[in-house]
Amino acid sequence: MKFRVTDLPIKGLKVIEWTPSEDSRGRFEKIFCALSFKELGFPGQVMQINRSMTKKRGTVRGMHFQYPPWAEAKVVFCLRGSIWDVAVDLREGSESFLRWFAVELREDTPRALFIPEGFAHGFQTLTDDVEMLYIHSAPYVPESEGGINPFDPKLAISWPLEVTVVSERDQKFPHIDDKFTGVKIIQ
Repeated sequence: MKFRVTDLPIKGLKVIEWTPSEDSRGRFEKIFCALSFKELGFPGQVMQINRSMTKKRGTVRGMHFQYPPWAEAKVVFCLRGSIWDVAVDLREGSESFLRWFAVELREDTPRALFIPEGFAHGFQTLTDDVEMLYIHSAPYVPESEGGINPFDPKLAISWPLEVTVVSERDQKFPHIDDKFTGVKIIQ
């Protein structure tokens, strides 16, 4: 099974698509291959895999990232339901600094979003009972955690639905000010 990779308007951000094998028994999908992901730019090895479930349509989660040395690349899948998945370029010196891009991920479409190091990530659920899977290149390290407010007017993210739920933690993430120069990615 081959992956088809589409480069998005923000350098490094990619959509990964694959064709499932189907027969009378059902469907089989290979959603991870270390060699294929290395070609994408996934740094190193998989260090953590997370699964999340969100109950209510309209919920916003994010915008999360980690500072170096624990900056992380992610591959994000929607296993159940549908989401509006958003990545914001926070890379210091990037020509697309503070630009965001969003793509719909759905359970019935074999598609994932590759998010390189130095991006904030978040999503809005478009259906009830959403289940997500995240593959991370770095473990979660609380001291390296960062976040930006998902409603920051400087970003002006277009959330497609009325927001129904947002955690107190995500609401308290700061708005971007002139002192924020970005996340310096160590190569």
